Amino acid sequence: MRSLLDKLHWQQWFYPGPSRRFTAAEMASAGAQPWPLAVDSYVGINLLVLLPVLLATRAGRDWGTLLGWWLAWCVLALAALGIARDLWLRPTRQRLNAYCYGTAALTAAACIAAAAAGYRDWVTHENAGIVVGMTGLLTAWWMLTVFRVQQIEGRLRELQDQQAALRLSTRLAAAQIQPHFLFNTLASLQHWVDTRDERAAPLLRDFTAYLRATLPMFERELQPLADEIGMVRRYLAIMQARLGARLTFAIDVPADADAQLPPGIVLTLVENAIAHGIEPQLRGGHIEITARRDGQRLVLAVRDDGPGLAPGWREGVGLSNTRRRLLQACPGCTLTLTDAAPGCIATLTLTS
Repeated sequence: MRSLLDKLHWQQWFYPGPSRRFTAAEMASAGAQPWPLAVDSYVGINLLVLLPVLLATRAGRDWGTLLGWWLAWCVLALAALGIARDLWLRPTRQRLNAYCYGTAALTAAACIAAAAAGYRDWVTHENAGIVVGMTGLLTAWWMLTVFRVQQIEGRLRELQDQQAALRLSTRLAAAQIQPHFLFNTLASLQHWVDTRDERAAPLLRDFTAYLRATLPMFERELQPLADEIGMVRRYLAIMQARLGARLTFAIDVPADADAQLPPGIVLTLVENAIAHGIEPQLRGGHIEITARRDGQRLVLAVRDDGPGLAPGWREGVGLSNTRRRLLQACPGCTLTLTDAAPGCIATLTLTS
């Protein structure tokens, strides 16, 4: 018997409405949609149309009585709109039922009072219309609450999917950045150890510091730019040990560069600069990382003095993945690549 009642959703007959309750944090992130002003316009137009209709069908009643009825309808409509707005902001089952049962009780009390005041015939004549009007109003509140809850749930699912995609992109970026760099560094380290090269010990220290600092970073969704630059410094120290005099670099990032960005964004740009601007040249080259304030924005540039962008070049997987992660985590930020003659400049614009 209980299972049959559950299948029939018997509670909805006496206590209707969605059972989902949102926390304050969920409402702040997913419930910020404004009240649709088209509803106010619709109700206002209907009230304006109602006045000439009442006047045209006055059936012998005086103008003052008709105007009084119209004003009463306006007050009731505004009260109903106020309740609808509150349900939009706080769409809970408890609030919906409080308004529905409260309105029904007030209507019943008003009818009883009207009958006691000598308007029994009017109450008897209009009771069907009162019931129909009450049913329509309560149904509208119920549908509004259900729609609003489904809207917020859909937005929460969308935000969760975006966060999951961002975390996956971060892990993919880590997987893309690390393997070939790790393998090449380990190969150099093994060769230097086998040949008793004095560069092995400094490289091992830099490599250990790099791993200790960077591996936990890829578990974050955002990190301070200062941490990112620290990771880049260790990476460039390792690459300088491997490439020797073929690589020089300079980093000029001010202390007030406090923007947040997904981990590995600048590292990917530096890695691309080395792969496409430094390593292809026998003489090597120079990498320069600078940052400057431009109002509320921070403009960071990674420049190399290599051959520049090839004619008809296209973004690779690393750069497109970097751009996608940046837009997902920091809407409004931009990433551009331009020829520098010589070399290439990758410009990253971050909002504070």
